[in-house]
Amino acid sequence: MMGKKTKRVELEEKVLDVDASIQGNVIFKDPVNLKINGKFEGTLTTKGNLTIGEGAEVTGDIVGENIVIAGRVTGDIIAQRSLRLVSPAKLIGDIKTAALEIEDGALLNGNCQMIFDDAEIAALAVDDLRNAMTADDVARHLGIDTKTVADWAEAGKLAGRRDGVSWRFDRSAIDDLVKNGKLK
Repeated sequence: MMGKKTKRVELEEKVLDVDASIQGNVIFKDPVNLKINGKFEGTLTTKGNLTIGEGAEVTGDIVGENIVIAGRVTGDIIAQRSLRLVSPAKLIGDIKTAALEIEDGALLNGNCQMIFDDAEIAALAVDDLRNAMTADDVARHLGIDTKTVADWAEAGKLAGRRDGVSWRFDRSAIDDLVKNGKLK
């Protein structure tokens, strides 16, 4: 009797090396080794390893598992496992992570919250993504133009946070203003 040949199935490593300008909200649901070397503006959610290369410029919020930054990032970061800033990294934004390493020559301008509970990290990532809105998102949500949203934010009518040149808003705060009739 001849034995069956067994096929050896190997898990192929998914690697994506991006050296381009990208805008939008990008979500990777499966683990990937992602490296950004160009410009990115928007929100990025990834599983696996994310590297922001030395020449990269990222404006927007990032949620990931293991993140290494060598370039410039303006936005908030949730690193579910680890965040590492290597020279000449420049990070302007708040971070939430379970493990943080900042090498000599790397800069962080923001607040840091260390998270120790895996369930808390997962909940934060989902809540922050679900509630984060750009000015364009708010404009579509309210049926108004983006300039009006920016004007309201500048005037303090809308509570928001400036990420470089763009605004970030909390969806629940916007919905509360609408519900209470304070946006007209």
